[in-house]
Amino acid sequence: MRSWVPMPAHHADVILPADGTSPRRLAPDEAVPGVVLGNLISRLGERGFEVDVLRELHPLVPAASWSVYRTGQRCQPTLFLSASLGIPDTTRDCWWAYLSGPYLRDGTWGTHNDAARVGAGTRLCHITAQEVGGEHQARVYDAYGVVERMSIVDHEDNATLFAVNVYRHQHQRPFSDAQIGAFEALAPALLALARKHIALTTRQAAPAAAIDKQNGRNVRNAPDDCPPGPLPYPPAALRGRLLQMHAGLTARELDVCVRLLQGLTHEGIACDLDLSVPTVKTYRNRAFSRLGIHFRNELFALVLKARSPH
Repeated sequence: MRSWVPMPAHHADVILPADGTSPRRLAPDEAVPGVVLGNLISRLGERGFEVDVLRELHPLVPAASWSVYRTGQRCQPTLFLSASLGIPDTTRDCWWAYLSGPYLRDGTWGTHNDAARVGAGTRLCHITAQEVGGEHQARVYDAYGVVERMSIVDHEDNATLFAVNVYRHQHQRPFSDAQIGAFEALAPALLALARKHIALTTRQAAPAAAIDKQNGRNVRNAPDDCPPGPLPYPPAALRGRLLQMHAGLTARELDVCVRLLQGLTHEGIACDLDLSVPTVKTYRNRAFSRLGIHFRNELFALVLKARSPH
């Protein structure tokens, strides 16, 4: 595993070879074309941006998938963006596999104190599946054919991190020194583009969510707390799975948890069950306490961690 501080922008045409030899300038055929960033900037906030990123990067950094998420011990893990190119998109499955346990013990990022000690909030990371090892490698990398990752890691307050990750899959050749160098040169722009796209799409979704909330309709959560979609199992199967995890869940607690797993908001659940929103949250909190979790994402991960319900 390699971890380093990105080079200042005025040295963006210089790369540090992985073999430890002297820094060198990018050759003309390795130079980052301005059209790549121009095309991505023009697509900010639009549908399909996630795939556009991989398509535009491919000549320079031929990743088969990518993801953007926030994680940490003191925040709700959130997947903001993800997509695949040329292969079936399993990025959200990887995310839920990651949340099913590995993220709590993920040592591939180092620590917030490490970042503070070297005086840099943003770092780059290059790691292979073998270096990840253990449950993390088995559940996420090996299970979905991922063999290599490059990341831009922005360490935030409260020991949380915001990461932009690109992944190589089994059918691809290892990232070359030139490709790693191109990723480093693009890192500041990719980080800024990811954050801007998230901000734009969140603002666009907010008015519609507010309208649905006023109408009491059964809608899913806003983008910053949105699971990938309702689990494809009937309510009876979800209730049975929840009872397997904790037999003490009450009927109302089960009602609320099942509807959370179906993608409903608290307002939607209140409307569906003819309860007040505070009452729905009380049942949710009691159920989460019994299950030993705190967030909706963890409820999804808990249900998906073991065998699928039938």
